[in-house]
Amino acid sequence: MMQRRRRRVAAVVLLQKILVCAICTIALVGLLSGYVHVLPSSRVSDSSDTYKLPTVTQQHEYNYQKLSAEKRWTKEEAPPHLSKLKSLPHLSKAPISSHKFDGAGGNLDFEKLWKPPEDRDFVPCIQPSSNYRAPDQSRGYLVVRTNGGLNQMRTGICDMVAIARIINATLVVPELDKRSFWQDTSNFSDVFDEDHFINALANDVKVVKKLPTELSSATKVVKHFISGSGLGYYRDKIGSLWKEYQVIRAAKSDSRLANNNLPPDIQKLRCRACYEALRFAPKIEAMAKLLVNRMRSYGHFIALHLRYEKDMLAFSGCTHGLSNAEAKELQTIRQKTAHWKVKNIDARGQRAKGRCPLTPKEVGIFLTALGFPSKTPIYIAAGEIYGGDTRMADLQSRYPMLMSKNEEEMELECNLLYRVMFLKEKLASVEELEPFTNHSSQMAALDYIVSVESDVFIPSYSGNMAKAVEGHRRFLGHRKTISPDRKGLVCVFGKIEKGVLKEGTKVSDRIIGIHKKMQGSPRRRKGPISGTKGINRFHSEESFYGNPLPDCLCQRVSQNRTIVYGDVPRVEMQAVSYGTRKA
Repeated sequence: MMQRRRRRVAAVVLLQKILVCAICTIALVGLLSGYVHVLPSSRVSDSSDTYKLPTVTQQHEYNYQKLSAEKRWTKEEAPPHLSKLKSLPHLSKAPISSHKFDGAGGNLDFEKLWKPPEDRDFVPCIQPSSNYRAPDQSRGYLVVRTNGGLNQMRTGICDMVAIARIINATLVVPELDKRSFWQDTSNFSDVFDEDHFINALANDVKVVKKLPTELSSATKVVKHFISGSGLGYYRDKIGSLWKEYQVIRAAKSDSRLANNNLPPDIQKLRCRACYEALRFAPKIEAMAKLLVNRMRSYGHFIALHLRYEKDMLAFSGCTHGLSNAEAKELQTIRQKTAHWKVKNIDARGQRAKGRCPLTPKEVGIFLTALGFPSKTPIYIAAGEIYGGDTRMADLQSRYPMLMSKNEEEMELECNLLYRVMFLKEKLASVEELEPFTNHSSQMAALDYIVSVESDVFIPSYSGNMAKAVEGHRRFLGHRKTISPDRKGLVCVFGKIEKGVLKEGTKVSDRIIGIHKKMQGSPRRRKGPISGTKGINRFHSEESFYGNPLPDCLCQRVSQNRTIVYGDVPRVEMQAVSYGTRKA
């Protein structure tokens, strides 16, 4: 009798748990039913020369093709899994959603959330002046070894294009960094469109794929170009090396060229290199376009650059909210990474100065305070988050529509205190991502493109990618970019943690007020902090690639004429192309 009674009790308890989980599941499905779409399984073709964009009829297989001369990933087409929708328009200002957003607080709030800042008629103006000439006879070869992650390498390559022009060198296609933290074996042609890079710069700098065979054994001078150097340094000091050498090797590429006080044609060349010549490889652009289209199917979306990976935390020395074991692990990584010069870092001091990335939990508070509803689709542009699902749980509970290119599972706490499994929406299948797997630069390129094309871009830290994406979005029409004031937010978050402040209208008004003028509107690039000197002065300046105004953006005042913003003469309006520049 006792055994039967126990069995009955156990059965009742089990049935209760099943019912509770079923209720939780139904609640989640009800919440997301209007937004989640099932994506067809598809496979990325390994062929390098038969890239075809997906059509409506190709619902289960995606091939790639080379796209038109314009920026391929700025022209929208209807995602294959949404065959009934019309093609989405080219995104010139604010992207147009195919769905209306529920719960955004009405049309007025909706407009406030997603409306981009006024561009004040600033448009790209990167064509060379009338005095610009084709490159003269080359004096030698510039060989470049890039360093850092994807965006550090990208901007460094663009600087090396300008430096090659200054010293009248033939540029050998740069070598990508294969020795850094990420250990990526990708070659230049794996990440970028090598032939387009060479052809697009034909009127600026001669570029070759390899050093000529007869010079492979020639004596080379290896130089560590001084960071932030100007025209005189390269033209005189580095240029004088041609008297003794035929090959100059740049040991590093990052931040070697000054942000300011360079000739206008050199600054415009940097922009042509960055925004026209240095395209990503066709298969990367095509895959990224699929991700963008799939995000578009949910409506307006945020790209969140959640810089909370292990390498970032180890480098910055930020340990807020981490366990002692985690903090010790990061300290060990920092000590063992030889090229990270600063080993002992005051974590609290870093955070107080706003030098730490926002935690995923803090990002959730920030987005809520800004007024973004819980149903907002968010693309996570990041690598593996340190702490995994546990660290993401609070953000996920606030914003269930977190999506990334990878498939992950995250556990959420149900209101009824029973755990249910929520499948984090995947935008691409394992087969589609297989060509890019284990190549951090290629995966970062996918995130970069989706971030540039998002309706709103929010970086949790102002690192290399955040600056590069913000600058690119400014160049394309000052798309909305909300840059968190981390120093100001630390105080607010600290009071919330201590219970002095509670989330609500007061916190929301304060955070909105702080960020009213930090949403990507046109402004001149910030110069150095007064009183700083040398390399500290350079580092205190705003990055050229983070804000290409005034050098590469002009204010349109009439149909046929443009005023350049800054101390540059009035110039004729140039036709802007995001593809191959005509000779």
